[in-house]
Amino acid sequence: MALLKIKLPFQKRVRLAQGLWLLSWVAMFSGAVTFAVGILLKTELVRREEVMHNSDIHIVPNLLMVLGLASVGINVCAGKVCQDSLDTARFPRWKTFLVPFFCMSLFFTTLLMITMALSFILQPGLEESLKLGLKNGIRFYKDTDIPGRCFQKETIDRLQMEFQCCGNSNYRDWFEVQWVNNRYLDFTSKDVKDRVRSNVDGRYLVDGVPFSCCNPASPRPCIQYQLLDNTAHYNYEYQTEELNLYNSGCRQALLNHFLGLMNAIGPGVLSVFLIQMTVLLGLRYLQTSMQAVGEENMEVETEGYILEKGVKETVKELKEKMAKFLQVQVDAAPEPTAEAAPEKAATPTS
Repeated sequence: MALLKIKLPFQKRVRLAQGLWLLSWVAMFSGAVTFAVGILLKTELVRREEVMHNSDIHIVPNLLMVLGLASVGINVCAGKVCQDSLDTARFPRWKTFLVPFFCMSLFFTTLLMITMALSFILQPGLEESLKLGLKNGIRFYKDTDIPGRCFQKETIDRLQMEFQCCGNSNYRDWFEVQWVNNRYLDFTSKDVKDRVRSNVDGRYLVDGVPFSCCNPASPRPCIQYQLLDNTAHYNYEYQTEELNLYNSGCRQALLNHFLGLMNAIGPGVLSVFLIQMTVLLGLRYLQTSMQAVGEENMEVETEGYILEKGVKETVKELKEKMAKFLQVQVDAAPEPTAEAAPEKAATPTS
């Protein structure tokens, strides 16, 4: 018994074809938007790749771009099928093409749901990637003379000013690394010598931060050094000077930025999936209802369905066809030729 069978008179087939033609253009526009969203997310990830430890999250924008282009192509074909469906001279040429077209379309439409799921599944990994990437970025901040790291300082400074953040978790992360290049340290100074000698690794550590951590909204000039010494500055209390530096860490600021994009992608991709599935289901009804239409009588009432048989029967039939196909491939494979085994030298017996 056919699955979800409905009767379609001529007027309903006409309205179905017209509605699907219009919906296919809506779906094509949605595919173009999906492609554009993928480019936007990819661009943002590439811009921040210096502060990311791995690139696993790139699979989401890559899939969005591929599926967006695929959706455009699928719906252009769907619109053409709908346009030719009421012409008995043109529609028969689509019959051999429609079955692989449906299989390919279902494959790409299913990938849309997988992409939406990945946009949520990979979020914890994104946080860990930002945590390690920012940790390395802060550690290499001073390496302006080393190839491959010479732009790390500029990257971190621009990041902290753009997202109004400081450090990985907070500004205290700068206290744990030497972020001043040795070429700018006066090693004849007693203070510099004492700080270097007091550290096990010979690093110059200070309770200070780069200028990019300074908050321009602060009512007083920015205090970058001796941040934990209340006596070093007039009328200063570091526990209450909240406006002097950015309080939030860059990891959380970047994570919120990317999560905002990815959380918006989920509902958007779901809507594209629903539109695409509607087009495919309607096109399937249109295809099956047109199979019984003859060239002489276009206005005959026909029946449309999703599957010619039930789900169990269809799955069983597909398994049998697949088994026969594999058996044919095995039978057609050439048999390996037996190679003559090398003769073993006879060993003399005593």
